Parts: sequence; C-alpha cells; structure tokens
Amino acid sequence: MTVRDIRFYGDPVLRTPCAEIETIDDGIRALVVDLIDTVMVPGRAGVAAPQIGVGLRAFSYNVDGRIGAILNPRVVEVTGEKQPTGEGCLSVPNLWHDTPRHPYARVEGIDVDGNPVTLEGDGVFAQMLQHETDHLDGIVYLHRLEKPERAVAMRQVRESDWF
Repeated sequence: MTVRDIRFYGDPVLRTPCAEIETIDDGIRALVVDLIDTVMVPGRAGVAAPQIGVGLRAFSYNVDGRIGAILNPRVVEVTGEKQPTGEGCLSVPNLWHDTPRHPYARVEGIDVDGNPVTLEGDGVFAQMLQHETDHLDGIVYLHRLEKPERAVAMRQVRESDWF
C-alpha cells in the first residue's frame, strides 16, 4: 500500500492542466493503485493525480461506499442551479468554504483496461466529480468561490503554516 504525499496550494502542478493518458501501461496501473491507496485514508472523498504530483488526467474516489478510479474524465453533464456547498481540499488543508456546485454531475472516461466508464451522482458524489475534474484542468476550488468568500480564503491561505 502506497499512500502518496499531497501537494499543497502554491505547487505549480496544481495550476497546470493535465495531459491525457495516451497509453495504459504498468506505470499508469501503478498510478491508479497509488491514487486508490491515497484516497482510502479516512476522511478523503477524492484524490486527483496532480495532488500527488502527477500531471495526468486521472482521479480516485471514495464516497458512500463507491470506490474506484477513472482515467481521462470529462464532465459531460451538470444539472440544477449551482448551490453553495461546504467544501474543503486536501491541497488546501484546514480550510472549508461554501463553493458553488451543481447538485448533479456526470463524468465520462475510461478504466485501466481502456473500457468506457460513466460516473454520475448527486450531492456529495456530484460535488466530488466537479472538484476532481477541476483539479485536472488546473483549477483549485478556491478559484470557484464568490469574490468575498475568495478574499477570506486567500487571506487564510497566506496566513497558514503550510503555505
């Protein structure tokens, strides 16, 4: 079991859009195992590859007994008006802010065998799908906050002991 260290906000890998996975080889399979091992730490809902320093489109999830990983995911559908939802991030430790998220999301990608995968859900699962695909596009949840909330959050980041 390999639980990888999480990169913190300010690390350039978190602000860089990730590359598509072109070939599924032993390295990609090992990445998926590491992502799943890393998301299995209690209290974690998702871990995106850039959060462990890898600039590839992949993330793992662990929400309500649904555990797995997806490669090259893209959000293909969201429904409902965005609602402020309490959200945190492993890469922005100890902060929690209301983030506008759609109540339903559907993501499509592939599994480690190259087979098509669709993940969809509402509530926390929808929030995780949006949050993790944002990471793959170089977006950290702080950048989704409304201006007043974002100003507070950025001040908290600057004052943190990890930044």
